[in-house]
Amino acid sequence: MKQTQTDPNIPIIYEDEHLLLINKPAGLLSQEDHTGDADVFTLCKQYLSRSQNNNPFLGLIHRLDRPVSGLMLLAKNRNAAENLSKQIRDRTIQKTYWAVTTGSPPPNGVLAHRLYKDRETNVVEVVTGNQQKGKRAELSFAKLEKSDDLHLLSVHLQTGRPHQIRVQLAHEGFPIWGDYKYGQNQPDGRTMALRAVEIVFRHPQTSQHVHFELAPPSKHPWTQFSIAHQ
Repeated sequence: MKQTQTDPNIPIIYEDEHLLLINKPAGLLSQEDHTGDADVFTLCKQYLSRSQNNNPFLGLIHRLDRPVSGLMLLAKNRNAAENLSKQIRDRTIQKTYWAVTTGSPPPNGVLAHRLYKDRETNVVEVVTGNQQKGKRAELSFAKLEKSDDLHLLSVHLQTGRPHQIRVQLAHEGFPIWGDYKYGQNQPDGRTMALRAVEIVFRHPQTSQHVHFELAPPSKHPWTQFSIAHQ
C-alpha cells in the first residue's frame, strides 16, 4: 500500500487529482494543536509538496479524535473542498464507525443527548435537556457481535460533535475499550478501539457515488470478533 513517507507514515487508501483518502493511525492528531505533535494535515502537505509544489492546497474535510483510527478524507483543490464540505453540512456523506465496548449494550438503539465541551479541559459532558448550554447530539448503533464481555458495535452519527461517540456510549454505560478519558478503570497502554471503517460520498468532480471500507487492525481486541476478519 502507498504511504506518505513521513514520520509517522500514513497509509494512503485512495488518491486522485481531487481527493486524498488516508488510514489515520491511532494517536495522530488531525490538525496542529498546542502540543506541537505530528498531525495529519501537516504530514499530508509534506507528502503533496514533494510531488507538486512547496505549498500545495489541502482541505481538511472532517476530523477524527486523536485516539481514533481509520478513514479520513482530504481535498486536494478548493473546488473539491467546497463540494465535500457541503456534503458534510448536508449530511449526505455516510460514515460508519466500529467500536468495541464493555458493559451491556442492547442489540441496537438511538442515543440523543445534549453535549457541552469545556474548551479549557477538552472534556465533553452530557448536560440535561433543560440547560441552555450544550448542543444536541444523536447517533444510532447496532450490535454486530459479542465476545466474552466485549461487544462490537456499528455506529452512525446523525450529528458531528466533538468526542460524541465516546461520550454518548460511556454515558449509557458501555464505554469504548481503551478510552482513558471517558471509560473507567482502563489500564494504560491500550489503543482505543474506535475506528472509522466505511465512508460513502459523491465524487466532487464526477458526482459518482464512491464507497470505501477498511478492515480493523489484526490485534486485540478486534481479533476477538469473527466478523472483523471475514
